[in-house]
Amino acid sequence: MKVALFIPCYIDLIYPKVGIATLELLERLGVEVTVPLQQTCCGQPMANEGDQKHSIRTETQFCENFKDLNFDYIVGPAGSCVKHVKLHMDAIPQTETVTEIRHKTIELVEFLHDVLKIEEFPWADFQHTVAIHNSCSSIRGLHIASRFEWQEPYFNKTEDLLKKVSGVKVETIDRPQECCGFGGTFCVTDEAVSAKMGQDKVADYTRHKVEYVVSPDMSCLMHQEGIAKREKSDLKFVHIAQVLNNGPF
Repeated sequence: MKVALFIPCYIDLIYPKVGIATLELLERLGVEVTVPLQQTCCGQPMANEGDQKHSIRTETQFCENFKDLNFDYIVGPAGSCVKHVKLHMDAIPQTETVTEIRHKTIELVEFLHDVLKIEEFPWADFQHTVAIHNSCSSIRGLHIASRFEWQEPYFNKTEDLLKKVSGVKVETIDRPQECCGFGGTFCVTDEAVSAKMGQDKVADYTRHKVEYVVSPDMSCLMHQEGIAKREKSDLKFVHIAQVLNNGPF
């Protein structure tokens, strides 16, 4: 299977180990991976703020990177960015190429769980108690877990994958689907509310004696980690690709 790897700008610049783990993991699983080197931003922050001018520029650049459609999927390790591409990349003309790019874009957990249907990660060992944070975008936009407000039958694709790793103990916190308060520019425009929501999440993890918080969305973890460090908490935060690949951490 051939895929193009979509590495969001903030992962490239702030969390390069997540990008490395994603690439290594896919290659371990026998996937042929191409990494377009001129990637920048998918346009989500601009689109969220109604900045149509810069949305057009970034979305056009995104599609330029992936217009060679000689691959089966575009895989990205970030639910919110993937959700933007799939559901909201509409500032540019919806040509046949753009439509196909959007259709082929898929989040990493979805790809591993639904497409490759991976049953084991024999190289991985993670002897820790973890809590899972699925972002609002991943749950409500991409449906990688059941939406509690819809009273759906329970499922959690992130949890399914983590339970295939030796040593992982998944701890269910009190409010696992509650927003962490990041929300992209929301954490800037509504700082006090955003911080309180993040503090509530960190307190929930602490009550349950969690060692690590694992998520498919590093942006949410960035927000929560900042709050945890400010509160001098020992909590650690890692992307699911790092756990499934056994590093790098």
